Amino acid sequence: MNPKLKEKILESLSAVLPITGIVLLLSIFLVPLETGAIVMFFVGALLLIIGMGMFQLGAEMAMSPLGEGIGVQISKLKHLFFIALISLLMGVLITMAEPDLQVLSDQVPAVPNSTLIFTVALGVGLFLALAVLRILLKINLAYLLTGLYLILILLSFFVPKDFLAVAFDSGGVTTGPITVPFIMAMGVGLSSVRADKDAANDSFGLVALSSVGPILSVLLLGYFFNPQDAAYSKTTVPDVTTMQDVMIVFAKQFPRYIREVLISIIPLAAMFLVFQLISRRYQHRQRLRIAVGFGYTYAGLVLFLCGVNVGFAPVGSLIGHDLAGTNQKWLLVPIGMLIGYYIVKAEPAIQILNRQVQSVTNGMVSANAMNHCLSIGVSVSVGLSMLRVLTGISIAWIVIPGYLLALTMSKFVPKIFVGIAFDSGGVASGPMTSTFLLPLCIGACEMLGGNIMTDAFGVVALVALTPLIAVQIMGLQYRFKLAKRRKNAPEYLLPEDSDEIIEIEI
Repeated sequence: MNPKLKEKILESLSAVLPITGIVLLLSIFLVPLETGAIVMFFVGALLLIIGMGMFQLGAEMAMSPLGEGIGVQISKLKHLFFIALISLLMGVLITMAEPDLQVLSDQVPAVPNSTLIFTVALGVGLFLALAVLRILLKINLAYLLTGLYLILILLSFFVPKDFLAVAFDSGGVTTGPITVPFIMAMGVGLSSVRADKDAANDSFGLVALSSVGPILSVLLLGYFFNPQDAAYSKTTVPDVTTMQDVMIVFAKQFPRYIREVLISIIPLAAMFLVFQLISRRYQHRQRLRIAVGFGYTYAGLVLFLCGVNVGFAPVGSLIGHDLAGTNQKWLLVPIGMLIGYYIVKAEPAIQILNRQVQSVTNGMVSANAMNHCLSIGVSVSVGLSMLRVLTGISIAWIVIPGYLLALTMSKFVPKIFVGIAFDSGGVASGPMTSTFLLPLCIGACEMLGGNIMTDAFGVVALVALTPLIAVQIMGLQYRFKLAKRRKNAPEYLLPEDSDEIIEIEI
């Protein structure tokens, strides 16, 4: 086995083991599950582990170099119009290929799938163009995000209540396993050409702004469509009695994901070919490496999505349904928080973000610190989601104050932490959120007789929100340590506006 692939699979194993352990313990002590369901879950976990390992290696070999190369090349163009146009087209193509978006669009039948997908893709494209121009024109990210989120908050008061959660969820699902590696690397490529003191700070923020676009576009779409008649297709655990039955169930689903992921990868491969023909940037060995990376990415995503959708999602819905049916319904909140803490570690794009943060900050903000911080944030968000399922609290009462708090904090933390925080929100809400946490909430909501569109949907939005606050708390800790360092070492006093990175541990 490729040593690098073995390393990635071992990383995936350590990330997925905790959540499989939690499900096993729940099935023994709180919500007894049939043996067939547990076997389906474990086979899904195995596919997830292998798939995530292959995907991470593929993204490292293909998506990141391609995104960074395109970022470098378009920054050399002299006309901002062409830079924005190319960025818009790339944003639309990548988003339309994002598997997470397909999952969400299937849950809102009141809006045609193609309409929702194109609306979201256009939002991402427009705001990716805006994000690129921000880097080139050196526009302050905190000010730009503040203005945009205030517009979102204002619009949220005028859209149908049933549409609000779907709109905010759309901002999370667009930053998935295909989009994130490309967009983040593109930001690094764009900022590297500038070579000024703020370049590292501005390398982050593309994912953050790309997440705003679909929320805004879907909120505007809410004036034309109302999803009050939308119905969620309930997931069920297949009835299996032998291992042969289990293999047959997974084998029947593989063609679907082989086809879906192929559709997702083709636009990216075509983009690479066109870019290479125009720029001649990559030599033969680099082209071969990127081609192999595309192969790993494709195979990894097929295994990952099949494992999650066939093995994880049905069991997630079943656990949520059975937990809500017990006399201790309040256990949904702490159990949800526990699952949220560990499930974010299984998100493929999270590991890519953490390593890029560690690289850009020269190891001073470690991947482990980012992992722990994001886990705490997602844990809180899942707890809030379960509280909404139990009480029916409107998502607006959490999202609006949450974003106002995050925007206020952005005025007091170093610039680089603002970009990292808002990128983290989009990255945290990946495939595991839409295919395990969402079914978990929906299963509980169905059992309690709640409104799925208003009470269960929104978990993706909350998962995207809380990391914004958690990472900026880490930024405030950094600022406190920096102030302490200035006080204790006056002979090496740093300028008051210095954003020098020092190591922080959480």
